[in-house]
Amino acid sequence: MSRKYGSLTASVAALVVGMLATSSTPAFAQVDFTGKYRILNHWDVIKRVGGPEIGDYTGLPLNDAARLRADTWAASLWTIPEYQCRPHPSQYSERGFSGTNLKWWQDIDPRTQQVMSEHTRGTFGEPERWIWMDGRPHPPEYAAHTWLGFTTGKWEGNTLVVTTSHIKEGYIERNGAAQSDKAIVTENWTKHGPYLNVIETVDDPIYLTEPSVRSSVWVEDERLEFFRHPCAPQEIVVEVVRQKGVIPHIQPGDNKMLTEFPITHGMPYEVTRGYAEALYPEYMEKIKNMKPAAKPAAAAPAAAAKPAAKK
Repeated sequence: MSRKYGSLTASVAALVVGMLATSSTPAFAQVDFTGKYRILNHWDVIKRVGGPEIGDYTGLPLNDAARLRADTWAASLWTIPEYQCRPHPSQYSERGFSGTNLKWWQDIDPRTQQVMSEHTRGTFGEPERWIWMDGRPHPPEYAAHTWLGFTTGKWEGNTLVVTTSHIKEGYIERNGAAQSDKAIVTENWTKHGPYLNVIETVDDPIYLTEPSVRSSVWVEDERLEFFRHPCAPQEIVVEVVRQKGVIPHIQPGDNKMLTEFPITHGMPYEVTRGYAEALYPEYMEKIKNMKPAAKPAAAAPAAAAKPAAKK
């Protein structure tokens, strides 16, 4: 073979290899999550379905401000009309209250055929999220906050990394543990066969001493039907009549229910208070030197009054 044709063959081969490498990378990296997914509550089921007990801050790295706010929270707050259909922020709506089933699809630019956004719709409260994939920046700090926030995504290998800012203030647990409107939420979405998994990290400089990390999983189920959710303005009713402006709450230091959770489960009180160190295995050594919370001693019966002496 002549040098001329040998060089041409080598050039063509190099071009083909380059084209294959370029074209195969997006196909491998970008996964199409399109479909319907049923939530699986195989862990944290008590917290996610029935709701956590009062004073149960286990698994959360709360600071003193978050503990104080949670300790003064009253469950009857949900009875006032303004709270009955109050949405949850995106970091909680997909997980809390037994989670939500998901419908996932892509919005495609008709001209370029590029994915402009990943789009999801849930069942509880019908939250719809736009995960912008076109490289647009997040809004400035003074921009409006919404329940679902502003969300962007990018692919890292076969993982969709999602970042959400500008979220309204809400709950990180449904017992008063709060998330502020300064929180930034990072989600790592991956798919393993029929299972869709997310690892969620909440960075909150107002209420958390370190990032809170939790995960959830769904499974494909094309039989799911997505009906309209009944939580609409016409569904709000007045459950309890109160004076105008009264907001149910508990004064600091007056919440007698905080010890019920550790007493019921035989746990030390400190373990339930949401300290970050309790998230790590080394804390087990410290627990060995703690005593379980004890029931308060019963008050001694009052002495019977003596009958008055007859004159």
